[in-house]
Amino acid sequence: MKAAVSSAGESAGELLLRAAALVPWTRYFLAALALAAVLLYRFLELHLLGDLLRGLRGGRVSLTFHPESQVYHRVASKCRSLHGRYLTTPWLASPHLQTLFLSISGRPPSFTYRRQLYTVRDGGTIALDWLLASDLEDGDIGTSDGTISKDDSTPLLVVIPGLTSDSSAAYVKHLVFSMAIKGWNVVVSNHRGLGGISITMSIVTFFCLQSDCFYNAGWTADMREVVSFLHQEYPKAPLFTVGTSIGANIVVKYLGEEGENTPVAGAASICSPWDLLVTSKFISRKLVQRCYDRALAIGLKGYAKLHQSVLARLANWEAITSSHSIREFDRHATCVVAKYETVDTFYRKCSSANYIGNVSVPLLCISALDDPLCTREAIPWDECRANKNIVLATTPNGGHLAFFEGLTAGKLWWVRPVSEFLCALHDGPYMHRQKAQGHDLHSSLESSIDKSPYVNFMEDGMVAALTDDGPNNGDSLLNEVLGEIEPNDSVVVQHVKQNQNTRAIQNESDSWLDDKNSSEGNVQAHGGTQEQREVPYANKISDAIGPVKKSINQLSRSQGKSIWLLAYIALVTSWPLLGALGFFFRKRLSNSLLSRKLKKS
Repeated sequence: MKAAVSSAGESAGELLLRAAALVPWTRYFLAALALAAVLLYRFLELHLLGDLLRGLRGGRVSLTFHPESQVYHRVASKCRSLHGRYLTTPWLASPHLQTLFLSISGRPPSFTYRRQLYTVRDGGTIALDWLLASDLEDGDIGTSDGTISKDDSTPLLVVIPGLTSDSSAAYVKHLVFSMAIKGWNVVVSNHRGLGGISITMSIVTFFCLQSDCFYNAGWTADMREVVSFLHQEYPKAPLFTVGTSIGANIVVKYLGEEGENTPVAGAASICSPWDLLVTSKFISRKLVQRCYDRALAIGLKGYAKLHQSVLARLANWEAITSSHSIREFDRHATCVVAKYETVDTFYRKCSSANYIGNVSVPLLCISALDDPLCTREAIPWDECRANKNIVLATTPNGGHLAFFEGLTAGKLWWVRPVSEFLCALHDGPYMHRQKAQGHDLHSSLESSIDKSPYVNFMEDGMVAALTDDGPNNGDSLLNEVLGEIEPNDSVVVQHVKQNQNTRAIQNESDSWLDDKNSSEGNVQAHGGTQEQREVPYANKISDAIGPVKKSINQLSRSQGKSIWLLAYIALVTSWPLLGALGFFFRKRLSNSLLSRKLKKS
């Protein structure tokens, strides 16, 4: 079949090229720009045109809750932000632009934390950064003494940051400042190894007990101990908690694990990943998500670099540094340190979606449907709807922890409904009340009670806690170190009153137990039934054993060793003496029996 030719002998293709050459190059340039704009609009998931078509009204907040939920009808129904719309800042009308702007700037409020170092029972150190309501009332953080009375009933908010984030993150500062200005006391519980605190170790003679514990998405032990400590320190202050991103997963998992037995009165979860396995698959699906995956892996490797001396001893350091995704990092670092068989096992066991059914605390959950990190596919809609304590709020837009609003992007929308929810919960009768008191609260705090949060400023600027020195030496060393430091905008004030306060708690507890035993003995010593008359003998035995037990407990606390370890040491060291005494008496007994037999014969 012959190609069509013109009268001049040109083919159709040549005629088409000639016609295309007659079009000005500026038209092609404009067409290329239009095509690039469309592709960029789709790639960045921009929604500015949709906002314009809706008259810049924003998307409506969707609420999911149980029909009979009193938390919704009596608390969430009073929150205006949850029953309105959310409009994104026009020049940030993209989940990726919002998330990127939050990580780069975020425009956080300016203030300075007060720092308290808390030593957990395994020897690790957690930085607690405080912002008190009195700090903002006085106008200058230096004019307030920064102390909270034990009888203070001001509500206390505990904030759990996200992955590789600490109290300096912009979104954390937005929340902390908003709650403090409303009259709340706020403390940010930094993950161990973050906030300028190094992973610490506590070496004990005979056995090596090291706090080689790195936080992960399912690590709730630190939050459990911090919450118990704060509740014991300030028993009259209602305790609330807010978790963001990975911190949200930790908060929900903790609430599900504790059930009714938690002092937390109310909580909020912001942009939780919910199902870590689904989120892991989502973050490696598209090109833009893989960029986030690579960026977060770089952040995790930076966190690992801070603690290379510990991680290199526990895992394959070369494999960790060559990780290009979160999954690879979890395979080479998290699963090795936390002793999970596989990465999928770690993700399945640590997903907070598995614990929603047991949450007994009023909980507000906020998620954006366009979250580029925590996909909507992982949101447990049915589980949230089945639990009367949970209210789930979702918005069409918002990005990851961003939710910027206003022309200047000076505020985060999610901070407003969280503050409204917690304040309405605090003002009403629907706060959670702890049903059962934990019996291991005192023992879980023993290490931090008996060991002051001694600090050591290393050459690289990290702050490490020392637990090898005794209380007296540690206190003097701490006072000398802190006396040489002048607080400024970049260095927070170190508050280390934990040792004195917690020792006072122990003394009060011991005196209370002694008074209780003596009063019971006096009441039961005046006759009565047979069972009642037998009680004084038991009291006499307990009175005889009491001082010995108290001495052993004091020795255990002062030496930092377990009672069973002390008993083992005592048994091993006294065994030769007991053996010699047993051999001596056995020989005398055998001689006496032999002499009696000879006399009889």
